[in-house]
Amino acid sequence: MIRLASPVQPKSWLVKPRDALRPNVMMNWKQQARKLHEEALFFYFVFKHPRTRWYTRCIAACAAGYLLSPVQLIPSFIPLIGFLDDFLVLFLAAKAVRRMTPPDVLLECHDLACAAEMRRREEFGTGLAYVAFIAIVASWLVAVVTASALVAAYIYH
Repeated sequence: MIRLASPVQPKSWLVKPRDALRPNVMMNWKQQARKLHEEALFFYFVFKHPRTRWYTRCIAACAAGYLLSPVQLIPSFIPLIGFLDDFLVLFLAAKAVRRMTPPDVLLECHDLACAAEMRRREEFGTGLAYVAFIAIVASWLVAVVTASALVAAYIYH
């Protein structure tokens, strides 16, 4: 009988528990939102960096201008298709900015974005930020209810 030098590992580590196959959707959305915020900070730092080339800044500015412009190829009020051209312009501009920016600038801006995101998380983690958020939402709800009551009183009077 031939013995192996190391025992063969069973493939039980390949089998995942049932809950591990179904990721937590809320955590996934939170992670995606954080990543999107970090990417926005990254492109902001690339745009503001002194060694970023002028034509790279021009591409970023044109993409932002197109997204904010009321004149578009496909109007944004058309469901799903209206946002597709916005997404395509944003995607192509991001790819072009990444390719045209020097690698050391990309690395430096990525580090700045990560640090800024960490600072934001630490600052937002305080209880005061949550209280302020709840106060603002509550004031808006009171304003909406008051305005609705005034409009209803005007209509029925």
